[in-house]
Amino acid sequence: MSGRILPEMMRQHLQMYLVLGSVNCLAEPSWVVQEALAGGTTMIQFREKGHGALRGAPMFELARQLQDLCRQAGVPFIVNDDVELALELDADGVHIGQDDESADSVRERLGNRILGVSAHTIEEARQAILQGADYLGVGPIYPTLSKDDAHAVQGTAILHEMRKAGIDVPIVGIGGITVDRVEEVARAGADGVAVISAVTQTEQVRGAVEELKRKIVFLDFRMGYRNT
Repeated sequence: MSGRILPEMMRQHLQMYLVLGSVNCLAEPSWVVQEALAGGTTMIQFREKGHGALRGAPMFELARQLQDLCRQAGVPFIVNDDVELALELDADGVHIGQDDESADSVRERLGNRILGVSAHTIEEARQAILQGADYLGVGPIYPTLSKDDAHAVQGTAILHEMRKAGIDVPIVGIGGITVDRVEEVARAGADGVAVISAVTQTEQVRGAVEELKRKIVFLDFRMGYRNT
């Protein structure tokens, strides 16, 4: 990668952002990813955490398998939290939380790869931007059972507050987002939605992705560039 990703391109990647690991999926993860990619997923994050998560060689092999599917589809493959794994795979980027390695340290190690940072306050958002974040993951917007370590529910108000405070970097909303909630999240200031269970816990993966993406793309068209 010759330079950092442009914000306009980052916003497109965030539209329908699937986060998953083996513990989240009703079906085999590679099938879920294949179906999600066929449905129009714009970015995928490998998050192998929680009770029963894979470790060592099995984790690496699953990550490699999912990354290969993303590469074939031309969709960025992001690794949650594990910078060493991301570098070993030559992944497209890393997403970190507030309790992980500092964003400036990760940026230094990643070079120009994509760096996403979870932010729960305006202060955390500004710090992440200063330290090199390409996008912010903001949430949980709604209650979620997908993450054991989830922070307190934020509601869409935090998205409004961040945009009002002048934070104009690409933002993806995460946490309990269903197709019925996409419009509220987008109108509050998010460029896209990150989902886990809305896709991984259904047998109709492709259809779920198509419906979520259709909503966000339609809103983009109607609202124009939201973050002005």
